[in-house]
Amino acid sequence: MARLLAPALAATLLALPVAGCSSETEGPATHSHAGGALVSLPVGDGTRAEEVGYSLADVSLPARAGVAGQVRLRVVTYEGEPLTDYLEELTKELHLYVVSDDLTVFRHLHPTMSGDGTWRAPVVLPKGGDYRVVAEFVARDSGGNGDHLVLGETRTVADGAADSTPTTDRAVQVEVTEAPVAGPDGRMRLTVRDARGRPVLLGTYLGAHAHVTGFRKESGSMLHVHPLGAPEVTEDGSTLEFHTEIEEPGDYRLFAQVRVDGFLHTVPVDVEVAAPSA
Repeated sequence: MARLLAPALAATLLALPVAGCSSETEGPATHSHAGGALVSLPVGDGTRAEEVGYSLADVSLPARAGVAGQVRLRVVTYEGEPLTDYLEELTKELHLYVVSDDLTVFRHLHPTMSGDGTWRAPVVLPKGGDYRVVAEFVARDSGGNGDHLVLGETRTVADGAADSTPTTDRAVQVEVTEAPVAGPDGRMRLTVRDARGRPVLLGTYLGAHAHVTGFRKESGSMLHVHPLGAPEVTEDGSTLEFHTEIEEPGDYRLFAQVRVDGFLHTVPVDVEVAAPSA
């Protein structure tokens, strides 16, 4: 048994897996939100630009790889008006992801919104190809509660003279030490170590000890989870437990974002999600 090096801090953080659209005969599940608002569990998995009356518009990326530019988009309501009223979720009003079709390039951005509802963030993409732009947000509805959406649309970026192979962060290692099973009550464990395989002290990022975004390799559907609590630090590493609600089994690539010694590290790790046993 691994020797405990430091006590786990007492904390409980909300897990936010990406779920499919609710049926027409049942309302979406909800959870409580800061300020007492009720927020629906996420609708959409980032593979569609429109869900339940909200859609992406004017999505753009830099025209060429290797060139500093912007990612831009607007969210439009069913009335055709730009959405400008959002509830903050995980310290931000909108989380923006840019991921290449082959899952070798991943960007997690926090754009700013102008008065006309356009979100913008600077970005440089290292190679040409197809990229999916995914927006995750909570729209404030007329009753003051929230509609949680995950929308995505694909854009093509031309090759550029400055194309380069994406580099991998080698300062931190992330290992899946317990793989999740598909279904509404899965569990996953990730263990974080430094480059020499030693345990690390994890800081927080967006209010949690890790931020994990994953994509199913076959369909591109997105999942998004956060730790259930603080890490357990042993001689084997710093281990985090997650609750998952993954609808489809299959091969996924996770992008684990952790803060170590004040620096944010983004580490890709592959995992196979098994089907539930009969």
